[in-house]
Amino acid sequence: MSRKKKRSHRNVSFWTAGKSLCPNGSIFKVLYAHRLAFRTLVRKYSCDLCYTPMIVAADFVKSIKARDSEFTTNQGDCPLIVQFAANDARLLSDAARIVCPYANGIDINCGCPQRWAMAEGYGACLINKPELVRDMVKQVRNQVETPGFSVSIKIRIHDDLKRTVDLCRKAEATGVSWITVHGRTAEERHQPVHYDSIKIIKENMSIPVIANGDIRSLKEAENVWQITGTDGVMVARGLLANPAMFAGYEETPLKCIWDWVDIALELGTPYMCFHQHLMYMMEKITSRQEKRVFNALSSTSAIIDYLTDHYGI
Repeated sequence: MSRKKKRSHRNVSFWTAGKSLCPNGSIFKVLYAHRLAFRTLVRKYSCDLCYTPMIVAADFVKSIKARDSEFTTNQGDCPLIVQFAANDARLLSDAARIVCPYANGIDINCGCPQRWAMAEGYGACLINKPELVRDMVKQVRNQVETPGFSVSIKIRIHDDLKRTVDLCRKAEATGVSWITVHGRTAEERHQPVHYDSIKIIKENMSIPVIANGDIRSLKEAENVWQITGTDGVMVARGLLANPAMFAGYEETPLKCIWDWVDIALELGTPYMCFHQHLMYMMEKITSRQEKRVFNALSSTSAIIDYLTDHYGI
């Protein structure tokens, strides 16, 4: 695990006390599931908390190679939550112990609807296994005693919302720090998000709840926050298209693109990742012809030349 230093956990200690994520009453803004370079970028634009991509705990524990490839951080990458896919309490607690010196908490993914994850007993299938979720949370709590280290879960909802509320109450009783709710069932993909369900869940909890699903602008984030009464919002795809969204920009500003180039080059971001993020960011500011040209570029130098010629970057 390269570029890691041990860090203080005082930054997130108030989350575990069941208090508001933002004591001053402002919206708490979370980036979901991205690697170090992109996390570094969004932190420059008013993102309060970042999650890693989902990491399979069993592989992480058993393989040094997996740890080195899946988890990279640095001292500025804080606060940071490492999200794990897990179905075994012991392996999850082992993974949590490994990352504890370098992160502010872990999250158990109980919401991923992908077929491979469900087939392995990870992700959204866990919302139907509240006892297993309870055991995993308890094991991590028992094995990681670092003050302020958080243990959270990210879930989807059931068709019968009473089951979801019951799951959340059991998780809260076990010591979960907060719960992120994606407002769709495991079977739903592009259907409207059930923000009313997130609101009901929040009303039944005393710990913080974060809303997730189809948030593409700061205005939408604020609307969801108000509608659901949650403590914050989590965004994934919306920040891909506009990493400066949380700072109030309607589309990616040129300065943000310039920042991404600098950060990606400094951290040695692989070319495909570097290029792909730029394609997302420039979607709204380029014509169809410009997209064809830019998307066909095949080297970092060609990208920098293109940006310099077209945008003066």
